[in-house]
Amino acid sequence: MKQNRIIIIYVWFLLMAFVGTGCSSSEPVAEETLSEQPAIFPDYLDVTIPANFAPLRFCLETEAEEAVATVSCGPEKLVVGSSEDGFWIPEKGWKRLLETAAGKDLEVKVFVKRQGKWVVYQPFRWHVSTDRVDPYLVYRLIEPGYELWNTMGIYQRDLTSFRQTAILTNESTQHNCMNCHSFRSQDPSEMLFHMRAKLGGTYLAGKEGVEKLDTKVNEDIQTLVYPSWHPSGNYVAFSVNQTRQAFHMNHPNRIEVYDLASDVVVYDVRRHEVVTDSLLSASGAFETFPTFSPDGKTLYFCSATARPMPAEFEQVRYSLCAIGFDPEKRSFTNRVDTLFQADSLKKSVSFPRVSPDGRYLVFTAASYGNFSIWHKDADLYLMDLHTRKCIPMTAANSRDVESYHSWSSSGRWLVFSSRRIDGLYTHPYLVHIGADGVCSKPFVVPQESPDFYRRFLYSFNIPELVKGKVEVNRRKVVEAAHRPGIPVTLGK
Repeated sequence: MKQNRIIIIYVWFLLMAFVGTGCSSSEPVAEETLSEQPAIFPDYLDVTIPANFAPLRFCLETEAEEAVATVSCGPEKLVVGSSEDGFWIPEKGWKRLLETAAGKDLEVKVFVKRQGKWVVYQPFRWHVSTDRVDPYLVYRLIEPGYELWNTMGIYQRDLTSFRQTAILTNESTQHNCMNCHSFRSQDPSEMLFHMRAKLGGTYLAGKEGVEKLDTKVNEDIQTLVYPSWHPSGNYVAFSVNQTRQAFHMNHPNRIEVYDLASDVVVYDVRRHEVVTDSLLSASGAFETFPTFSPDGKTLYFCSATARPMPAEFEQVRYSLCAIGFDPEKRSFTNRVDTLFQADSLKKSVSFPRVSPDGRYLVFTAASYGNFSIWHKDADLYLMDLHTRKCIPMTAANSRDVESYHSWSSSGRWLVFSSRRIDGLYTHPYLVHIGADGVCSKPFVVPQESPDFYRRFLYSFNIPELVKGKVEVNRRKVVEAAHRPGIPVTLGK
């Protein structure tokens, strides 16, 4: 069978691990201490990392005859020589060092030899948080184009190592588009995703097998997108969107994706029905991006005043809203609460996500619209749901796109997608968020090869943290894909 190009590229990087790690047996004696920290890629200077994490391998951005890095905590120390593509910090020594450094700092020193003389840069630090991160990260790998999906798949990465495995690739499903993977409360045993075009449908892969849903309820409800699980597992909130795509001739954003109409519905997993309310499906508004609160009693969503599209696409701004939900009666309260008024800051909200303890909500904000992944001004904002105070996550944001994000099960880590490296490819970043809502400096998820992100030609899409390895039976998915879907009906 022809191998998937994504796996071939990734295997190439794995093979690079066997090309010497550049370990050195001793620390150089520096004749001079420089006044600045080293320039490195990726930017891992002074970041907070989990205690259960893969090594932060990096490249030196300046030329040198030789280079050595030391990573230490107290008397424990790793000394690593640089290969052609960077410092390959060994996994076994790293894990031993992390055990010592939990709750403390690792000090990193970089030595370089120039004109036969060793000099050392100012050290930088990696704070090792005792807040552990969920061990797996799930994402879609896709070419960063506008229409191509011939080669794509949903993958998972063991964050304690560099091991990546495929959950499902579209080689086995007639090269269709697959998207919107989602998990209930970071549980890897309950997964939802969509497939479009050939074998299209919404798929629920759980402990009892794989269900394929035919979501064409009526003329208004054809496909379900942007899922959010109810904590009980009995419901999934979706939006129903009529989406269009257009290109700019002269604009900072290459492409525009907008809705002609959108509503919010809730799918009843047991009854195979969707329910909604006039407050979630008003003809004069665009409602989208639903997300349940951790207790399941509140449904957050985004809403904008409907405008003629695409003529007034830059005038569409989404506010952050909330409505009460009764899971026993499958009903909503008769009042919508607006938490963030879009026009107040001339910002448009997308992707609201609530921390597992219900204290904080993070959303993406751009100057207009709802498809923030193409908006260079898109930034992350954090709202304290106790005080309703909302602030930009300045430490986490960059000059380019920050977009899709999800919480860890502990609520102390957030993973988000960013295009800050090159403005084209989306990469997964982690950021620690304290109990007080203060975030640290984010860092890109480390890879086997230090210069991986400069060579890998796929985007990491929809990063989701999960509490364990996803064990989806691919054969059962393919079998379900070739069967008619279970009809979804409109409930009362």
